[in-house]
Amino acid sequence: MAAAAEKTVLAPNFSAGPVGLGDPNDRSLRRVEIEVMIPKLMREKAKIEKCPQQVQEFEKCCKESSLFMIFSCRKQNSALKGCLTEWYQNDEFRQLCTEQYLKERSEYRRSGVRKPIKRA
Repeated sequence: MAAAAEKTVLAPNFSAGPVGLGDPNDRSLRRVEIEVMIPKLMREKAKIEKCPQQVQEFEKCCKESSLFMIFSCRKQNSALKGCLTEWYQNDEFRQLCTEQYLKERSEYRRSGVRKPIKRA
């Protein structure tokens, strides 16, 4: 007599897999991943890899201006926003970040080990 499959509230692609964290080979994305997780990865990646000069200039201005940074750093803030917006709207960059997210999620589902969050 075969054992009955364990029933869960979650769909099989969210509760299956080697450690019960979901199917590592599933490439479907939930709404929260599309609207929150991938844009967050894009923002972090753009700040570090694509717009480091603008980030550095804005941070320098803020440190020098202290409380008056709202008025003093408009130019640097606009340059930073422009650079980040350019990369947010780049479809190739979005696809690259989506693939990176799927790879990290797959590894987490396979191993159960979370990747440490890197803070710049």
